[in-house]
This record gives sequence, structure tokens and C-alpha cells, in this order.
Amino acid sequence: MADSNFIDYVKIFCASGAGGAGSTHLRRAKYIPKGGPDGGDGGRGGHIILRANPQFWTLIHLKYRKHIKAEQGGAGSGQLCKGKNGEDIYLDVPVGTVAKDAETGETLFELLEAGEERILVRGGRGGLGNNNFKSPTNQTPRYSQPGEPGQEGWFILELKILADVGLVGFPNAGKSTLLSTISAARPKIADYPFTTLEPNLGIVRYYEDKSFVMADIPGIIEGAHLGKGIGLRFLRHIERNSILLFMVPADCEDPVKEYGILLNELKEYNPELLVKGRILAISKSDMLDEKRKAEIEAVLPDDVPHLLFSSKTGENIQQLKDMLWKTLHEK
Repeated sequence: MADSNFIDYVKIFCASGAGGAGSTHLRRAKYIPKGGPDGGDGGRGGHIILRANPQFWTLIHLKYRKHIKAEQGGAGSGQLCKGKNGEDIYLDVPVGTVAKDAETGETLFELLEAGEERILVRGGRGGLGNNNFKSPTNQTPRYSQPGEPGQEGWFILELKILADVGLVGFPNAGKSTLLSTISAARPKIADYPFTTLEPNLGIVRYYEDKSFVMADIPGIIEGAHLGKGIGLRFLRHIERNSILLFMVPADCEDPVKEYGILLNELKEYNPELLVKGRILAISKSDMLDEKRKAEIEAVLPDDVPHLLFSSKTGENIQQLKDMLWKTLHEK
């Protein structure tokens, strides 16, 4: 995992710029010996801003950029000249990024739309110059405000994959094979558990110009919500999928039991996931004879749409796409 280019979690230290000090200046000119206060305000310190950029798919560009500091605001000067605002720093992140306070774990905001911008750390306000403090009883104030200090702290950025369909299943359920069959994605496929160690996205073409995005989530194991295996790290990616396709291989001992375990893992992690539309698909149906297919069909739950399919032979692949499209648009 250390060498993976898919980075969905980074911890960074951010410090905004301090505001510039206001000026304490008295106007002096020929023939105007007592011109009064004309000190300008200080400039605002630079913000650190997160910007959702759809061209980014990972947080790897921030993995080694641990400390980020914005520019300070400039000091005010005479003749009511305001100090320059500190330059803001924009951090481009993928759509679906969540910003959290590293100390408290509090979620600050989420970026869900392309181009959306949110201030992560606000720059300090500039101080007021002495011109702001003049009054009939104090016509020559000889004081001004200092700029506000900037803010700083450690923040966590987490990426939650945005997709229309999320594939949920144990390792070796055939998720990557299905994705490679119905899209142009080429995930790693092998006959051993945990072949997929990072989410893969594929665009599934439907009819004419219609399409939807499918995400292959790394395999879940029983107890994933407690941190077992690698499930806990990637369960959050399931949250951002519109519907869920539960995949159970035909060669497992009890398909209904395996489906129940998957459902329970999602429930324990986040009960709201059960509100999503879902489909149950029995993969690798080419391994079954007609009698065994009928036996499995008879015990599958009635409260969820289901079918048997084979990525290898193409059996029911089009029916599966039809079912996914229908469920997507029902939601």
C-alpha cells in the first residue's frame, strides 16, 4: 500500500497569514502643519482554501506537502493607504473530499460539487489605522490596531469516492472481473484474496449516450467495521455511491448467509447505508448447473432485486445493466 498512487487520506498542518498592522500616521505637508490622522488599515492575512477539482482523483499531491503557510497581510501606511492582502493558497482536491479537525475529529465540511471552494483556515483581519479612531473629542489619535494573528492547526483530508454504483462483496467475489467486463477499466485480477487494494472506477456504457460510473471497492471481511482486514479503510467509499451491488460468488457455501454478513457490516459501520437502493447478484453462475441455479434462486430474499450472472460467459450481463439502470433512476 505504501507504493500505491491512490492516496485517500492525508494529514496536513495549515497556518493562515496574520493580518497587517494598521498605521499610526499624521498628515504633514507644507502649509498643513496639523493635517490630522491618515493612517491606513492593514491588509488581511491569506486564507488557505480547498477547491474541488474534477481533474484530481487522489490526494497524492498533498502526501509530502505537510506544512502549508499563507502570506501575511501588509501593514497600512500614511495617506490612508491600505496594506496589501496576503495571497491566498488554493489546494486543489478531488470532488468528494472531507475536511476534518485532526485534534477533535470534527467534520468541518465536504466538497461535493466541481469548482466548490471552502476556506479551511481563515486569515487574520488587518488592523485599523488611526484614521478610524478620530472623533470630535480625540482629533489626533496616536494609536492603531495590530493585525489579528492567523490560525493554524492539523487537519485531515479524506477522500470518499463518488460513483453511481458501488460493488460490495468479499474478496474474490468477482467484482474486478465484472468491472473489466462491462467497462474500460482494467483492475488487477488474480485468483487470491485482496487482489484489489484500492478502489477502481469504470464508466459503464448503456444505450446510446447513456452511461453510469461503477466503483470496485476492495473486499470486505467479517468484522471490517471493527477494523479487521482493510475494510474499515475503504468502507467510507461506499457512502458516496448512489446504489449498491452486493456480489456473492456462486461457489460459496451459503449465498444468503454471505449476503447477510455483508449487509450487517454496512449496518454496523453506518446504518444509513441500508437506505440506499441495492441489488443482489450471484456471480460465477457458469460454475452451476440448472438444478443448483434453481436451488439458489429459491432461497434468495424477496425484498431485494436479484439475479445470477457470469462475467466469463456473459450470461445475464445485459439484464444486470438493465437492473442497475432501472434502480439508479428509481432512486
